[in-house]
Amino acid sequence: MGSSAGEVIGVSDGEGDCAEWVFPAAPDAVRTARSLVRRTLGEWRLDSVGDIAALLVSELVTNALRHAAGPIGVRLVRSPNGAAGVAGAAGVDGVLLVEVSDPLPDPPRERVARPDDEDGRGLQLVASAARRWGTRPGEAGKTVWFELALPR
Repeated sequence: MGSSAGEVIGVSDGEGDCAEWVFPAAPDAVRTARSLVRRTLGEWRLDSVGDIAALLVSELVTNALRHAAGPIGVRLVRSPNGAAGVAGAAGVDGVLLVEVSDPLPDPPRERVARPDDEDGRGLQLVASAARRWGTRPGEAGKTVWFELALPR
């Protein structure tokens, strides 16, 4: 019936540390993405941000699955020594950039969830937990990104 969300279509290593995966829009993409993020951050000795990074990736991949029908990309980039605008920040030893891409061009809309709503808190969670976050258009679709400060 096609590919499994557990299939890793591409993994790349570049300047600093970088890992990248593409998943089909299937329900198990969330679990697989979360697992790969945790494993990669463990290999990079960044366990201190593993839980929050995996949680935020879960939220963004879930949003992508809910609204888009095509492949979902997840990318992690570790920038050492305060790159990405935090050079010299006290207690910060770099930044983890996390990107989740999907083929839907419309930017996500942050909304206020009522206490009994089942969903609608993903972007609020990203906004409150991440150092910075945003969206940008891609060639086909968009990317939602967030940064986590890496402690010394």
